Amino acid sequence: MDLHSTYPGVMDLKWRAEKRLPKFVWEYLDSGTGTEATKARNRAALDRVGFLPSILHGPIDPDLTTRFLGRDFPMPFGMAPIGMSGLIWPNAEPLLARAAAGAGLPFCLSTVASRNPEDIAPHLGDHAWFQMYPPKKEDIRRDLLDRARAAGFTTLVLTVDVPMASRRERQTRSGLTQPPRLTPRLLAQIALRPAWAMGMARTGMPRMRTLDKYIDGSRKNLPPTAHIGYILRTSPDRDYVAWLRDHWDGPFIVKGVMRSEDAAGMEEIGVDALWVSNHAGRQFDGTLATIETLPGLRAATRLPLIFDSGVEGGLDILRALALGADFVMLGRAFHFALAALGDRGPAHLIEILALDMQANMGQIGAHDLSALPDAIDMRSLA
Repeated sequence: MDLHSTYPGVMDLKWRAEKRLPKFVWEYLDSGTGTEATKARNRAALDRVGFLPSILHGPIDPDLTTRFLGRDFPMPFGMAPIGMSGLIWPNAEPLLARAAAGAGLPFCLSTVASRNPEDIAPHLGDHAWFQMYPPKKEDIRRDLLDRARAAGFTTLVLTVDVPMASRRERQTRSGLTQPPRLTPRLLAQIALRPAWAMGMARTGMPRMRTLDKYIDGSRKNLPPTAHIGYILRTSPDRDYVAWLRDHWDGPFIVKGVMRSEDAAGMEEIGVDALWVSNHAGRQFDGTLATIETLPGLRAATRLPLIFDSGVEGGLDILRALALGADFVMLGRAFHFALAALGDRGPAHLIEILALDMQANMGQIGAHDLSALPDAIDMRSLA
């Protein structure tokens, strides 16, 4: 099958994924929180960012290479963490890690993934990132850092925008709890999705394996959208960030930044980059689109900026880079690709994104990524 003729865009992968996943899994992957206004704003705000086409440049062979955090990458994007990836597609984390390694791109493993750092170690490439939700206890913090380091993760990402569980009403209505309980309702949905069901039969229902050694199994009356990891977490402050900086000897990124004021002081602490994100609308439904906050953050700090939330194609990556991002991470899109095409999906998505970026760069006369800011139509941002 020629994948490019059948699934030429991210939306094709999304539509295919929905048809192959049980409804409760699809709702977990695709939903936001509240009325999903923030999720919709992410899309609408990206669509408002316009470029001015430019002509008479002769042949253009767009160069997608970029340098970020002292490393060279063939393309300016990577794989963002999603908790419980293995629920979305069987064996998701190893499949994504191998695809990222093969393409020379970053892969970021969540603390609440369905595989632990030790499981993923054989599949990692040179750009392995570990995303940490902040544990309260220092001994757990130290142990998580040691485990990530020993497994081959070189970059630490601290997520700071989840002080408590979000509501995710659409997910709750689907019947999904954390950990998943296979009720008759969910089993009926699984029966309609044989590829997902057979994969889960081989791998077993996922759980948050990284946290196994730290928990006693008690949920302590957590709401249905909150997982056991919330028992371990705290809401970090600047001292917490400084502690992590002192105890991690590689690149250190703070994820979940939306206010320019919150970027202040991060350089002094020694943070290496900020990750501009509204958690794709999954945590808080009353915020701006991430792309709307990006220019202000770019003006407020000299630190490199990563962008995520709502990215659905190569053009969106170009929009973020043009407005001040240095790198872009995608979470949902790579899971659409997995659910749509299995182990062939991530590599196909990488090709889709690269081809889309190159086609659009040709339209605006951009030979490389440095030309993008000059091609923005500032009227589209008014």
